[in-house]
Amino acid sequence: MDRLKWFYPFAIFIFSIVALAASLFLYIYWYIGVSKGLTAVIEKYHIDPGQIFEISTWVVIMVLSLLVGIILIGIFFIFLYYQKTWQLYRLQRNFINNFTHELKTPVTSLKLYLDTFAKYNLSRDDQIKYIGFMIQDVDRLLDNINRILNLARIESSSYWKEFEKADLVDAVQQFYKRNADLFPNCDIRIHNSVGKPLFYPINPPLFDMFLMNIMTNAVKYNESATPRVDVRFIARKKRLDIQFEDNGIGIDKAEVKKIFRIFYQIGHTDNMTAKGGGLGLYMASQIAKIHKGKVTAESEGIGKGAVFTLTLPLRVPVEG
Repeated sequence: MDRLKWFYPFAIFIFSIVALAASLFLYIYWYIGVSKGLTAVIEKYHIDPGQIFEISTWVVIMVLSLLVGIILIGIFFIFLYYQKTWQLYRLQRNFINNFTHELKTPVTSLKLYLDTFAKYNLSRDDQIKYIGFMIQDVDRLLDNINRILNLARIESSSYWKEFEKADLVDAVQQFYKRNADLFPNCDIRIHNSVGKPLFYPINPPLFDMFLMNIMTNAVKYNESATPRVDVRFIARKKRLDIQFEDNGIGIDKAEVKKIFRIFYQIGHTDNMTAKGGGLGLYMASQIAKIHKGKVTAESEGIGKGAVFTLTLPLRVPVEG
């Protein structure tokens, strides 16, 4: 795969050089050979030389223009490929740096606690306290590993394919009940303006993963005393919108369309490290596509919160 990534731009570059060389060769060939031949014909049949040379000149110009066009197109594609390759490299580098940090931090913490257990005779209360911290670190490691495994399975289309018709309002409510401990001191509100169950075929594990990524992001990127997430269900004529509105740090308008790219992290520069590994929102967008929908983001700017919207086509009517 890596060889192919480098083969295509190299092949295009070689093709462009060959086209350029061919254009120069043909120009010299036609100028010398064709001119001599036409001169001989003109002298033999006493033809007006202006008409003949005018036609041959336009043929040369047309062919050379075509070859130059091919060269320019080739160079343009090389430029685009280079830009995309460099962008992907930069995003991957950022991801590796941040993900390495995400793995190293709990491992270092675990080593510290284990060294403490090995060197000191701790009371039972201290042991329980440190074991609790170690369990938190292990959970953090498992979460990071699962994100990578889930991403690989989603992209390889080997994830669970079983879909079942479910009430989306109830699915969100049950998700919140099961994971309430992940949202301490948070104000989570679920609004159903339709007032009826909203049924849609979903893959429950994937849908839970979508909710996890969207809602934990709303809490993670939040500096309010009480993080708030309002989940609204809005049934429109041909689609169903599920909106997740938060009071978080917001998103710069220039970043809104970029945040669903793989490895992309808001606010990452060489001197500043962004939170997370740049996978959560990308996975959310892929899960939305698996459910025949799409996820979008809106924000009035930094400090003004954000609204994430999952849009699903209403292929089945709203049922009560």
